[in-house]
Amino acid sequence: MSTPAAPVRLLVCDDHVVVRAGLLALLDSAPGIEVAGEAGTGEEALALAAKLTPDVVLMDLSLGEGMDGVETTRRLTTGPGHVPHVLVLTTYDTDADVTRAIEAGATGYLLKAERPEELFAAIHAAARGRTVLSEPVAGRVMARLRSPRPTLTDRERDILTQLARGLGNRDIARALFISEATVKTHLRRIYDKLGVDTRAGAVAIAKEQRLLP
Repeated sequence: MSTPAAPVRLLVCDDHVVVRAGLLALLDSAPGIEVAGEAGTGEEALALAAKLTPDVVLMDLSLGEGMDGVETTRRLTTGPGHVPHVLVLTTYDTDADVTRAIEAGATGYLLKAERPEELFAAIHAAARGRTVLSEPVAGRVMARLRSPRPTLTDRERDILTQLARGLGNRDIARALFISEATVKTHLRRIYDKLGVDTRAGAVAIAKEQRLLP
């Protein structure tokens, strides 16, 4: 007689108490899943993960004040000590958010609109190290991979490089010996080409598509 597989040990991290309670109630009926603990902040998730050694951490991206879900994911997946799989569960579905989470080490990325059975299956898949993406997210990722890489001018690459270093418009202008108005004009063009509307989004997409030196 084969020995039944051990349940997937899960840590839930979400800063909304009501959402967390709903997830716990939902997961209580999930076959083969054991909720080992819950956290309301990134800092708490790190401490509990070290103590409870879960197989999977179900991670929200927006955690209010303090460490966000991306940074928490990065710290969970780079150790030291026990390294769980991180499955993002969020309402945010922008390309920049997906890119940042995956780059931080997330095994999967789900939206909170998923059906319960899809969430359960994703948790089991994540525990095995399989990549899991919500259908809308997967569709956009594939479309982006199939589309040609955006062509940036040398000046736009220069500005994007300074942006990745964390410089503001004034410092970029000084570093490149151009005006702030010129920096802003190039930034608008960069945003349009990359399909983003924030500095962080531009840097995330640029890293993903290897547009930076």
